[in-house]
Amino acid sequence: VNPLDVAGCINTASIIFTIDNYTMKLSITALALALSLSSSHAFTPPTVSSLSSSSTSNNRYETLISMNIPAPTASGGATPEEIQAAANNEPPPSSFFELQRASVRAAQAAINDGKTLLEVEFPPLPAQVLDMDDVSAYDVAKANVNLALDFARSFVSTDEIEGDVAVMLPDESECNIMLEDLKLEPKPYPGVILTSLRKGEEGDTRMFKPENLFIGLMGRGSGGTVKPIEGVGMYVIVVASAQELPDVEELYEQIKTPTTDGGKEPVIVFYNLKLDVLRGDLGAPAFPGKDFQDRFLSRVKPVYYLRTRQYSRSVSQPPFIINFQGCIFRSYPGHFQTLLDTGTGRYRKVVGNDLRPALGEFKEQLTDALREEGAIAKKEEEGALFGFLRTGYKTTTWWEEEREDASLEWRT
Repeated sequence: VNPLDVAGCINTASIIFTIDNYTMKLSITALALALSLSSSHAFTPPTVSSLSSSSTSNNRYETLISMNIPAPTASGGATPEEIQAAANNEPPPSSFFELQRASVRAAQAAINDGKTLLEVEFPPLPAQVLDMDDVSAYDVAKANVNLALDFARSFVSTDEIEGDVAVMLPDESECNIMLEDLKLEPKPYPGVILTSLRKGEEGDTRMFKPENLFIGLMGRGSGGTVKPIEGVGMYVIVVASAQELPDVEELYEQIKTPTTDGGKEPVIVFYNLKLDVLRGDLGAPAFPGKDFQDRFLSRVKPVYYLRTRQYSRSVSQPPFIINFQGCIFRSYPGHFQTLLDTGTGRYRKVVGNDLRPALGEFKEQLTDALREEGAIAKKEEEGALFGFLRTGYKTTTWWEEEREDASLEWRT
């Protein structure tokens, strides 16, 4: 029995029997509704009370039969319109097993469309775990490395990638520590390499290199220590900070030239780097300038993107405070979905966006959905002045605005 329990209240068990070279897989999925006032979801923090909690008070249990219906693909005979429609309505995953399959499928579709700078973003641990006080940033980093290794294995010996796949940490010290803690070899799986962006000179065995610290603090590139790896067709970047992102640009500049023998251009995947957070550091002292967003980060295509947000809003009637939450979800080639948490461990699609909504726009879309349900007052009843005081004058960050030299890849 192989339990797959990553969705909080969803438990999946797979029992595999092998009889005379035939394999029969019995997949049993049981959904147990929580007895408390609100249910939880794999990517929904349980601390936010839901609007629809009364629907779970009946203490009923449902048994669902899991039917593995594959997503339409071009190789399976589906038309581009069918693939697009399926991606536009794809729900968020209920387990990390589902998530890994979906993120790989989205990345494969983007690579087949000629994209070489990809972003994969999702919570690396269940919400209940991320909310624990004893979960450190290093625990999250180890989870990201393990997930990235599984992601990388899916591209070994495939049509999309020529060569091996390298999972890269920022520098050798971090890589060595991770290898030791996870008890891994530099080549943990066939065709997969765990290595670092910055590498020392051959024969340099120093554990601490002060010159790398100085270069990193200045955020001005690696000083020539970033080199592509021969025979690698995909680089998966993990656990990099804003100061280390110029190293990724330096790597890209070295590999972006098409090969003369007709081979494929290597692909770079920004894996769970929280680029939206890192963009906020650009322009600060000792960090790369804001032009780094225009020059490089704006060209990164989000192919699998799942970010949750939680909000609170005061109302004039009991309960006086309404907590609500939702997520922006995208699985390439689908559009960006604004999803509202229904309080039952599921999300309801509010609207689909061809352009990724800014955070202020996303919050307003969720608020409009609550207005339609009668949970909060309509704009006419609230008044223009009070509405302005809630939202403020500026509802976008600088990188979400239209910038003359920036690409729209990061929003489409």
